[in-house]
Amino acid sequence: MLDHIGFSVSDLPRSRAFYVAALAPLGYGPVLDVTRERTGGYEGTGFGAAGRPQFWIGSGERRGAAVHVAFTANDRAAVDAFHAAALAAGGRDNGAPGLRPHYHAHYYGAFVLDMDGNNIEAVCHLPA
Repeated sequence: MLDHIGFSVSDLPRSRAFYVAALAPLGYGPVLDVTRERTGGYEGTGFGAAGRPQFWIGSGERRGAAVHVAFTANDRAAVDAFHAAALAAGGRDNGAPGLRPHYHAHYYGAFVLDMDGNNIEAVCHLPA
């Protein structure tokens, strides 16, 4: 339903490295980097698949609370790999991989906090 989402981070190079590592197991990577010179002030990276940047991080001041973003995983192994990669890249555990039956019977997710306290999730809705 969403076309894209983006939010500000406090340290773009550090956050970019985190998301490169954490999203790789899900099949997502950097699609487009934009510079301040190109945009007139905003600097950021758009991540996605098949050349389509759908998730953006960039420079700027955060306005409001941290955000929650959930990325679709193709299978449960990708959720597990996302969690491991995100922790190895400096994220903090916010919910180990596992079933979340309070959402629905096949909801398998994992949660990490990035360097700015954003709650990042990978989820697979398919049966095992």
